[in-house]
Amino acid sequence: MSQPPRDVREMSLYDLFASEVQSHLQALDAGLLRLERDPADTGVIEPMMRAAHSIKGAARIVDLNGLVELTHAMEDCLVAVQAGRRQLSAQDLDRLFRCVDFLGEISRLDEAASQRWQAEQREAQRALAQALSTAESVPTLLAEPPPLVPSAPVVVEEPTPEGERNRDPLRVDSGRFNQILALTSEARVMGLGLHGLVQGFQGYRRELQGLFGQAQGASSELRQRQEGLLDRYQQQLQALEAYERRLLGVCQGLLDEVLGVRMRPLRDAVQGFPRLVRDLARGLDKDATLHIDGADTLIDREVLARLESPLNHLLRNAVDHGLEPPAERRALGKPESGQLRLEARHLAGRLQVSLHDDGRGLDLERVRAAVIARRLSPAAVAAELSPAELLEFLLLPGFSLKDRVTELSGRGVGLDVVADAIRALDGEVRLETRPGAGFSTHLWVPVSRSIVRSLIVDIAGEAYALPVNRIERVLRLDPREVHSLEGKAFFLLGEDRLGLVAAHQLLELEGAPPGGDLAVLVIGGGERRYGLVVDRLRGEQGLALKPLDEVFGKLRSVTAGALLDDGSAVLLLDVADLLTGIERLLGEGRLRQVQSGQVSDTRRIKRILVVDDSLTVREMERKLLEGQGYQVEVAVDGMDGWNAVRAGDFDMLLSDIDMPRLNGIELVELVRRDPRLHALPVMIVSYKDRPEDRLKGMQAGADYYLTKGSFHDDALITAVQDLIGAP
Repeated sequence: MSQPPRDVREMSLYDLFASEVQSHLQALDAGLLRLERDPADTGVIEPMMRAAHSIKGAARIVDLNGLVELTHAMEDCLVAVQAGRRQLSAQDLDRLFRCVDFLGEISRLDEAASQRWQAEQREAQRALAQALSTAESVPTLLAEPPPLVPSAPVVVEEPTPEGERNRDPLRVDSGRFNQILALTSEARVMGLGLHGLVQGFQGYRRELQGLFGQAQGASSELRQRQEGLLDRYQQQLQALEAYERRLLGVCQGLLDEVLGVRMRPLRDAVQGFPRLVRDLARGLDKDATLHIDGADTLIDREVLARLESPLNHLLRNAVDHGLEPPAERRALGKPESGQLRLEARHLAGRLQVSLHDDGRGLDLERVRAAVIARRLSPAAVAAELSPAELLEFLLLPGFSLKDRVTELSGRGVGLDVVADAIRALDGEVRLETRPGAGFSTHLWVPVSRSIVRSLIVDIAGEAYALPVNRIERVLRLDPREVHSLEGKAFFLLGEDRLGLVAAHQLLELEGAPPGGDLAVLVIGGGERRYGLVVDRLRGEQGLALKPLDEVFGKLRSVTAGALLDDGSAVLLLDVADLLTGIERLLGEGRLRQVQSGQVSDTRRIKRILVVDDSLTVREMERKLLEGQGYQVEVAVDGMDGWNAVRAGDFDMLLSDIDMPRLNGIELVELVRRDPRLHALPVMIVSYKDRPEDRLKGMQAGADYYLTKGSFHDDALITAVQDLIGAP
C-alpha cells in the first residue's frame, strides 16, 4: 500500500475523519474506565460528550450513517448521566465500550474497506444504538463480552494488511528514520573532518612565520607585504575555524533533533493497556485496575514497538495467574479489585520497565514440584535451589504451572516468549515473588538502538566497538597476574577467578598475543564473566548505528556498523554472541594463550575429587593419584560428590556411574549445567564397558571414559595427565 500523505492539506476527507476518530479514542476509553471505577466522577463526562459529538459530525460528512446514529446514542446517554436522569449500569458500560470498539475498528480501515464494513455492521450498530437509547437489553449478537484485545497502539511500525489504513498520516516509517539518521551521522563526521584541515592550516602559518623571520635583509616594502600576507592568512584561518564551529554545532543539533523525533513516550505503546486489563479481568470474572507510572519516559520507537508484545503477555499472565478472584481476595482481607502497576524509568543508561501485581504471588514449592515432574532437575538437587534459581525455570520454553488450558494460558507458551523478545533487544528479565502479596517482572532494555555509547578497541589491528553498558569494567593487567590452569589462562578479580580469552581468537582473526601489560574488558555477568583481551583501548564514543544489509544475514558476534569521528568504519560487537563463543571454545578445549611468553602457574598442586561408593576403589584411586603428587578428596556417592564439587575448588572430577542417591551420569549433567563448574574436566571410571554405556557417559558431558575392567595404574595416570597435566 502506498505511503499515506504527509500534509493534512493533501489528505482526503475520509483520512481526516479516521485521524480525528483516533485522536478521541483514548479519551473515550480512559473516561469509561474512570466511570466504571467511580460512577460519581462525572467530571470526565464533558470531554467524552465533546468527543462523541465531534465524531458524529465527522461521520456525517463522510456518509457513515451507522456511526452517526451510534455516536448520537452515546451522546444522549452521556447527557442523561451528566444531568442525573440516568445511572450507568454495568450493561450500559459494556455497550459504551462496544461503541468505542466499533469506532476503533473503522478508523483502521481505508475508505473502500470502511464502506464494506459499514454495510456488514449496519444492523449491529442500529441495535446497539437502540439499546443505549432505551436502556433495554441488547440483542444476543451484542450481549457477548467485549473483545479482549483493544485497539492496537499507535507505534506499530509493521505494514498494515490490505484494507487497513495507517492510523498516523504524519508518520515517517522506521526505514526512513534510519536513513535520515545515517545521513546526519555522516554529516557530523564530515564536519569533524574540517578540524584536521584547520590544524593543517595552522601548521602552514607557523612555517610561514618562520620563513619570514629568516628574511632579515628584506626591504621595508617586502616586510610590509609579508606582514599583510600573514594578516590575511590569519583572518581566513579564523573564518575557517568559526565555520568549523558553526558546522559542528548544526550537525550536532541536527543529530539531536533526529534522535528526538525518533524517541517516543512509553504511553504510545501502553495507552490501550488499561482497557486490555479491564476486559481480561471481566472475561475471567475478576476485577482489576492498571496504574501506569512514567508514561512520559522517552524510548526509541524501535525499542518501544518491540516492547508492546512482551508487556501484553505479562499483563495477561498477571491477570490470569496472579490476581485472585474477588471472593478469594475478600477472604484474604484484600480489596476485591486487583491492582497492577506498570513503571518505567531511565536508570544507568538503560530503560527499566517493571510490572507489579498484588495477587497471590508464586508458590515456589509448586515451581519446585513442576521442575521435578518435568525431570529438569533431580529431586535432591531441586530441594536445594534458591528462590532466584527456581524463578529462572519460568523462563524456560514450555514451562507452565497451569493445570488446564484456557484461552489465555496453559499451552506451554510462557515467560520464555517474553525472555526471548527482551534478549533480542540486548536486554534481560528479572523475576521477583512475594508469596501472598504479589509478583513482579523487571525488564531491562536499551533506551535507544540508534545511538550507542561504545568503547572503541583495536583487535588484530582493526577497530571494533562494544556497548559500554555491557562492559563491567576495563583494566590493565600485569602479565605476572595471569595464571594458567589446564592450559587455560585466568586472573583473579577480587575473590573471583575469571578466564581470559584473546579477542582475535574469538573473532577468528589472524593476530599475535600482545606483549607487555594486557588491556582487558570484563564482560558478562554472574557466573558467566570473562576477561576479553584486546590489543589497544582507544576510548569512548557515541555511535549512530547502521543496520547491516539483509544480504549478510545475521553475522556471528556482530550487531551493526557505524562511522567513527575520523570517518572510518567500525563494527559493533554482540556481547551475547561473544559469551557464547567463549563457552564454545572452552568446551572444545581450543583456547590459546593470551600473551607472549610463559604464563605463570600458581597452582603447584592440583586437586582432584574422586566419587565412588566402593571404599576399595576410591581408596585405590586416591593412593595412585596422591602417589603422583596430586591432592585428592573423596566422596562416598553422587550426592556427596555434588555437594563437595560445589563447595570446593577442584581441577578435575573422577566419578563412578552406579551410585546411590545420585548416579554418575546425573552428577556429570549437573556439573555441565552449572555456570561455574561447566568447564571442569570430568572422567568416568566404571565397570560398564559396553559401547552404549560409553556413549551415554560422553553425551552427558564426560571428557574421558575409562573402564575398570581394563583398569591399571598407568591408564589412570595417563588419562589424568592428558586432561589436566602434571600435578
